[in-house]
Amino acid sequence: MENRKEFHFLSSDGKTQLHAVTWLPEGEAVGILQIAHGVAEYALRYDDFARFMTTKGFIVTANDHLGHGQSVREGAPRLFFAESGGWDYVVRDLYTLRDLTGKAYPGLPYFLLGHSMGSFLTRSYLIRYPGTVDGAIVMGTGQVSTALLRAGSALAGLIAKKSGRSTFSPTVEGLAFGSYNKPFAPERTKYDWLSVNEENVDRYIADPLCGGEISTGLFLDMFGGMRAIQNPSALRSMNRTTPVFFIAGAQDPVGDMGKGVKAAYESFRKVGVQDVELKLYEGLRHEILNESCREEVYDDLWGWISRHLS
Repeated sequence: MENRKEFHFLSSDGKTQLHAVTWLPEGEAVGILQIAHGVAEYALRYDDFARFMTTKGFIVTANDHLGHGQSVREGAPRLFFAESGGWDYVVRDLYTLRDLTGKAYPGLPYFLLGHSMGSFLTRSYLIRYPGTVDGAIVMGTGQVSTALLRAGSALAGLIAKKSGRSTFSPTVEGLAFGSYNKPFAPERTKYDWLSVNEENVDRYIADPLCGGEISTGLFLDMFGGMRAIQNPSALRSMNRTTPVFFIAGAQDPVGDMGKGVKAAYESFRKVGVQDVELKLYEGLRHEILNESCREEVYDDLWGWISRHLS
C-alpha cells in the first residue's frame, strides 16, 4: 500500500529498534491520530481503522511496543518490556513517536488513542506529558481495585524473584485474565472474551504475533502502571483542558462489564477534567474496533474527533 510507510526508531531502553507504521491520506492532512495497541498484539492490527481515518484526512501512526510484534530484539524474550522500568520505557516511546510525527507533520491537531493495555499507557501518558496532545481516546480500559493490584504485584514479584522476570507464570496469567471468559460460557475458545465476532477471535488465535505467554515482568510493569494512574494526585498532573473520550463494550470483562470504565471516567471528572465523555456499547466485548458493527464504532470515534478538531 503506497500510503502506508513502515519504519523503525530506537526505544528509550537504548537497545531495541521499534517497528512503527504511518498511514497517510491522499489529500491534505487535517490532523494526526497516534494509536497505542494492547498487550500481545501489534500496530498493523489497526490497519482497517487507520485506512478509515485517512479517508477523513488524518495521518495515523502507531508503533509495536517493546517485546511486541516486530519490536523484539534478536535473542530477547517476547512479551517482555525490561528487567526494570519497563512501563516507563513504553510510555516514553509513545512520546518519542509523538515528537517524531509532530516534527514531520507540524501544525496539525494531534490525538492519541489507546486500546486495552494501550488505554492504561495512554492514561500514563496524559499524566507524564500533559498538554502534548489535543485529545485522547481511552478504549477498552478498566479500574482494578488497588488491593487486587497490590496482591497481583506481590505474587508476580515473588515468582519473578524465583524464576526471573522474563519467564511465564500460569498463576500470574490466571490472576490477570483467568476470569475474563467465565461470563461467556460455554466457551468456544480461551479468547471468547475478546469479541462477539467469532471470525475476529479465530484470526487472533491464528496470528503468530497475537497472544502467547506474557512474561511475569510485563505483568509486574502493568500492575504498577495501573496502580499509578489511579492515584488522584497523579491525575491532577494532567492538563485538565485536554478532552478525553472513554469508549468500550458494555460486556468487556477488562472494564468489569462497564463498571470499571465508569469508575475510570468518574476519576477524571473528580479531578476536574473539563471535557470528558463516556460511551458503552451494549452487547459488545473487548475489541470494539473488530466487531461486526465496527463501522458504527468508527463513525462514533470520527464524530468525537471531528468535534474536537478546532
